[in-house]
Amino acid sequence: MLEDFIYALQSFKRNKTRTFLSLLGVIIGVASVIVITSMGSSSTKQVQDTFGTAGLDVVSVTAGRMYRGSSTSSIVLNESFREEIFDEIEDIKKIWFKNSLNATMTYGEASSSVNCTAIETGYLEMYNMNLESGNFFNVTDNVEGNQKIILNHETAQDFFPAGDAIGNHVKLVMDKVSFNFEIIGVLKEHNSVMENGAAFIPRGFYLKKINPNQNADTMMVQAISNEKASELVTKITNYCTEKTNNSYAVRVSSMQSMLDQMSEITNTMSMMLSAIAAISLLVGGIGIMNIMIVTVTERKQEIGIRKALGASPSDIRQQFLIESASITFIGGIIGIICGIIISLAVEYVQKQAFIININACVISFIFSVVVGIFFGLNPASRAAKLDPVIALSGE
Repeated sequence: MLEDFIYALQSFKRNKTRTFLSLLGVIIGVASVIVITSMGSSSTKQVQDTFGTAGLDVVSVTAGRMYRGSSTSSIVLNESFREEIFDEIEDIKKIWFKNSLNATMTYGEASSSVNCTAIETGYLEMYNMNLESGNFFNVTDNVEGNQKIILNHETAQDFFPAGDAIGNHVKLVMDKVSFNFEIIGVLKEHNSVMENGAAFIPRGFYLKKINPNQNADTMMVQAISNEKASELVTKITNYCTEKTNNSYAVRVSSMQSMLDQMSEITNTMSMMLSAIAAISLLVGGIGIMNIMIVTVTERKQEIGIRKALGASPSDIRQQFLIESASITFIGGIIGIICGIIISLAVEYVQKQAFIININACVISFIFSVVVGIFFGLNPASRAAKLDPVIALSGE
């Protein structure tokens, strides 16, 4: 086989143009598959970076709609429901309540409308948010309802460009009532889509001074792992639907499930485009078969001489199969190199992460070699069946 492979390389060298045209279809097919899968993986990574990694294990639950005249019941996000969900559904690590409100924040002459979120102790830490300066809320702040506030990075920059926010007091006007809050913390920049509040206050203060109703606007359910978050979306939805006989009782979502859906769409598109790109491999294989048929015709005398010297039909078949497979073998390697270079260039221009799908490289390479063997089988069989007398005569 090694001698046949070396002889095949020598044959390619003698027929450079023919060899190049044979390689072209294979190179384009393999390179196309690698570029498409690489761009799909890079796009998925870009989406994940945009959403952020914090909060992938969190499921958001808000009360849904109830239609007039309906016999169904609704869901109220209260303490009883929190305990019920925690006891009835598996894979839940912890549950937080939060309430959102719009407020006007004022400091000196600066004033702006902000989205303020009343949260429980440990909520920000659950999202893996880090402090640029200051401290998080403690249990006492929440229980006593202390008038303390934590600002996100952008809000702190707007009101305190010099970076001296900690210890200062800002005024929040909520429902036409003014409250003074001490700034105890400033968050670092983060890119979590699930939590983008501008300012955070203890939920204990909200319940004591703003709205004594214990019901939450949103319930944040933390799964025991990122992988379980998508499952929790289905479990909570089904549980609430069965409980209320209302498929709109709650709205449940998670960043992980959204990412899973987007990844699924991206992977499906990549597979479809890769299948289309693989057609060029089949076209290249047909071209290889045609060229191998011509090669067999041109080398009849060589085949006749080998048979006259004792070569068996299987030896002749092996020779031409190896020659056909060698074309796609070399084309597959060149295609992988070209695909990686093109992917690197495209992703550099688009400023995306450079990700190569190793499985796509391996599969496309193996497929290219299989194509070479498959389409080389007919010409190789023709060569093996040639009568040595007719072959030597050149007819």
